[in-house]
Amino acid sequence: MKISSNFDSGNIEVVSIEENGIINLRIPKDTNSDFFQWFHFRLTEAIDIACTINILNAGESTYPEGWDNYHACVSYDRVDWFRVPTTYENGVLTIEYMPSNNSVYFAYFAPYSYESHLQLVHNAQLSDLCQTEVIGETVEGRDIDMLIIGDEGVGDNVWIIGRQHPGESMAEWFIHGVIDRLLDESDSIAQKLLERCCFYIIPNMNIDGSIAGNLRANAAGANLNREWQSPSMERSPEVFNCLKRMEEVGVDLLLDIHGDEAIPYNFVAASEGIPSYNLSLKNLEEKFKNHWMDICPDFQDEHNYGPDQPGQANLTVCSNAIAEKFGCLSFTIEMPFKDNDDLPDPLYGWSAERSILLGESVLNPIYHVLDDLDF
Repeated sequence: MKISSNFDSGNIEVVSIEENGIINLRIPKDTNSDFFQWFHFRLTEAIDIACTINILNAGESTYPEGWDNYHACVSYDRVDWFRVPTTYENGVLTIEYMPSNNSVYFAYFAPYSYESHLQLVHNAQLSDLCQTEVIGETVEGRDIDMLIIGDEGVGDNVWIIGRQHPGESMAEWFIHGVIDRLLDESDSIAQKLLERCCFYIIPNMNIDGSIAGNLRANAAGANLNREWQSPSMERSPEVFNCLKRMEEVGVDLLLDIHGDEAIPYNFVAASEGIPSYNLSLKNLEEKFKNHWMDICPDFQDEHNYGPDQPGQANLTVCSNAIAEKFGCLSFTIEMPFKDNDDLPDPLYGWSAERSILLGESVLNPIYHVLDDLDF
């Protein structure tokens, strides 16, 4: 038996492999930081062996509560990712599985590879509705890709960004769904939106961290979603360049897409704690959320982080910082690493496919609130 992780978003450390199928592993820390939770590795030469895979330091991870009722993702073709029996006890995450082929992959969630990212960007630019722009470079010198869908200077500016936390790969699956629907010229909602909006979409804010197999940090060890008050080219060029471009064109609506380790539901975090929060913004947030719940049973507003107290919002967080700076509607959208307990799927849990569908669905509430964005 052999464990490897020397590939895009691979992340694991082998402690021991025993002939009886017991495999002991540890999750390494993110680049230049103490965060860790994401794992992605390949197991070979274990066909028809009942394997017990122990992640020994799971209890020391960034979000140990995320392991309760969690089931690991497994794939033979790196396309179809299904869930397998997984338990968490005494700080150890244990995956029980007997491979039916000689090579099998395990991951915290269905990965969205850098190659897939490049394919997404380049397929999108083939549409007459879309153009690509490189807004800057990451810490390690990789391009930060942005898609501009619609006509610049026409109507409202809608920003959608994802994967500030690179291990939250469901965010790029979500944005994949947004892009596919916006570029579908037979979709009436997409047509109407592009008559009145220009979309600025960054599918992956943290390319370096994604490739490295990080959970939350970029290559400098920065948590990008805590850099929005004072980003720098040295520590957080991803945020610095994004914010600079936002200042050039303006923001009327922001959706910052994430995944949550512990809460098994889809939900949003709003900006009720920012200093300038008012009744008009509150009503607009409720209108957006209520419409999304009406048209998409996968979204709910009962299980969430709870509201910030007035004036107590963390303004280093993207959605709060942008809401305050631009006086706009701004949400952090969270999806589960586990399953959606409102509509559970024992085989797949929350999945890449469901993330895509949720991304497609968000165009409806965006359209629903267009007339009110200039509150």
